[in-house]
Amino acid sequence: MSLLVPASRRRTLDELTDRLDLGVGETTAKRSAFWIMLTLSGIIAASGVVGDSTATVIGAMIVAPLSVPILGVGLGIATGRGELVARSLLLVLAGIGLVVLVGFLFAQVLPNPTNVLSNSQVIGRTSPKLMDLTAALATGSVGVVAIIRRDVGDVLPGVAIAISLVPPLAVVGVCLGSSAPGLALGAFVLFASNMVAMVITATVVLVITGYPAEAGAGARRRGRAYAVLAAGLIVVAVPMVVNSLSSLWAEQIADATRNWLADVPGAQVTDVTLQSDTATIQVLSPGDLPPTAGLERSVHELVPWHPGVVLVHTVGSRIVN
Repeated sequence: MSLLVPASRRRTLDELTDRLDLGVGETTAKRSAFWIMLTLSGIIAASGVVGDSTATVIGAMIVAPLSVPILGVGLGIATGRGELVARSLLLVLAGIGLVVLVGFLFAQVLPNPTNVLSNSQVIGRTSPKLMDLTAALATGSVGVVAIIRRDVGDVLPGVAIAISLVPPLAVVGVCLGSSAPGLALGAFVLFASNMVAMVITATVVLVITGYPAEAGAGARRRGRAYAVLAAGLIVVAVPMVVNSLSSLWAEQIADATRNWLADVPGAQVTDVTLQSDTATIQVLSPGDLPPTAGLERSVHELVPWHPGVVLVHTVGSRIVN
């Protein structure tokens, strides 16, 4: 593995521990910096979500203190240090609670919180797909290598942007504060997938690059940790696969709707969403629509669980300049 991490560029285990374990060394300074930066990151993320500002949300991604204890979990598993895993997990859980609370409080002071649920920052993080998980695994690998090697630390801001941690949690809080628990769950799945991906890639890279396990670390204990990681990966992958299939089904529903509208001059399908047990189809048409029974039959033939069909008909037509 000298090509992946050359010996001359490799950080020692003690150096990694000092960077990723907030329970050793100057613990007061480390933890105060972690909580201050995480609080500010949560405020930035919630502001960006509420204001539907991509640039602001990216700012919250770059301020990414939550990645430190998450990578600390991977280091603890790879080296067989259960106390490091426990400390890091507690920090992650407390950090999750803090950012969700910030998002929830932001939602309470909004004049009309339901509008927040239609902005792009929320919608883009409440229906994660399988490609989000594969991207997180790849990005997590880059992040771990950047931590291990002394010469590639400058890629860490890009890694922080690519593997978003704080913004999905801010979306969870905003959605909970806006009485949308279903959307909050979707955003939490995105965060959980990113976190699991980071822990898995950190563990794998640290093991294959030869960072030694602590003396006395039992193989059975490490085996249990690997089993938990595998189970976590499956748990977050299942809803992401379903979301990916939902996107495919939504495209098929759109095609079926266009066929249903074939005899209606000027009719257009403007949007199709499939969430849970409801397919929402938005149609723009200058005149009346055919009976909906035929459309419902087509949707039920396409989607195995036979969702309800909500047809939103906007009377009118597009103006072409």
